[in-house]
Amino acid sequence: MKKGLFIAALLMVAGSVFAQDGGDAAEKISLLKMVKTGGWAMWPLGGFSFFMVVLVIQNFISLRSKSLLHTEQMPELLDMMMEKKTKTALIYCRKHPSMFANTFGAGLERCLDGEEEINFQKVQQSVEEASVEQLTRLMKPIDYLSVIGASAPMLGLLGTVSGMIKAFNTLGTSGTDKSSELAANIGEALITTATGLVIAIPAMFFFFMFKKGFQKTLATLGRNIGFLFDALETGKMPMSFTDLEALENMEGE
Repeated sequence: MKKGLFIAALLMVAGSVFAQDGGDAAEKISLLKMVKTGGWAMWPLGGFSFFMVVLVIQNFISLRSKSLLHTEQMPELLDMMMEKKTKTALIYCRKHPSMFANTFGAGLERCLDGEEEINFQKVQQSVEEASVEQLTRLMKPIDYLSVIGASAPMLGLLGTVSGMIKAFNTLGTSGTDKSSELAANIGEALITTATGLVIAIPAMFFFFMFKKGFQKTLATLGRNIGFLFDALETGKMPMSFTDLEALENMEGE
């Protein structure tokens, strides 16, 4: 809920940039008028802004740690690992697909080769391969934000150069007789740069925010999978999932 309100607030702030008072007696500039003034560059910039909003919403939904890690599955899987029920755990992972289940399941597949002793080196290699696959898939929408953040100012600058060329051509052929056309060309030059920056700044902000959050999720994923394979190897509950207070009371008795 808080993330949704944050996105709405951001869009309202961005919208206010395109429709603000220019002064006491100035006319309020509408978004459509600004697009017309900005010229051709405003259309691809508009596409960038729409794509950015779609990516932000998509990443907020798909990169939630709860939907990626599914920590509520840990107790049941830990019990399976301590009882050496690798096949049952693999079936469970395939019935509940997620980033966590897919990565853990890739490691379990190496445990079902019929050998009495599990080669944990092969298991670790399989888990790393699956992690890279999941990382590549989920990082694409995040990387697209970086592309938008880098490309929008350059496209805005290209629109600025185009507008300045038109302005100098108008000035060279007609002098100051066509002041309205000259002002329109200068307006095109200034608006496209501002629009590019308005798009690029939030795009880069969300890029770094999602990237850092996803890196933290990956670290937690590796830690949880490590706990599971430790339970499989030792047959004991990892200390992090043990009720230490209860153990202390039992020892005191």
